[in-house]
Amino acid sequence: MQKLIKKLREFAKERDWDQFHSPKNLAIALTVETAELLEEFQWLTEEQSRKPDQKRLNRIKDEISDVMIYLVQLSDQLGVDPLASAFEKIEKNRAKYPVDKAKGSAKKYTDL
Repeated sequence: MQKLIKKLREFAKERDWDQFHSPKNLAIALTVETAELLEEFQWLTEEQSRKPDQKRLNRIKDEISDVMIYLVQLSDQLGVDPLASAFEKIEKNRAKYPVDKAKGSAKKYTDL
């Protein structure tokens, strides 16, 4: 993760883009890229979404990369370790979604 953060910092610095990388702007960019990822799945069946053709898969891969890049940059700007936060969130979700209540269910924890 640190190697990616360093590479993204260098990339932005070389282009003088740090001035644009406020948490607000990065969150907006992240949302836009997430929408572009979602667009790749629009109108697909469940089966098609599980097995996209190579051309679509390449576009999906690019959008996933854009989402990750902006998420890492946002995390870096706010001093958040995204991997540590993800592991912490899994534990919170474990408490909210106990196996005996959540297994096989798509209900929100408030409805279990």
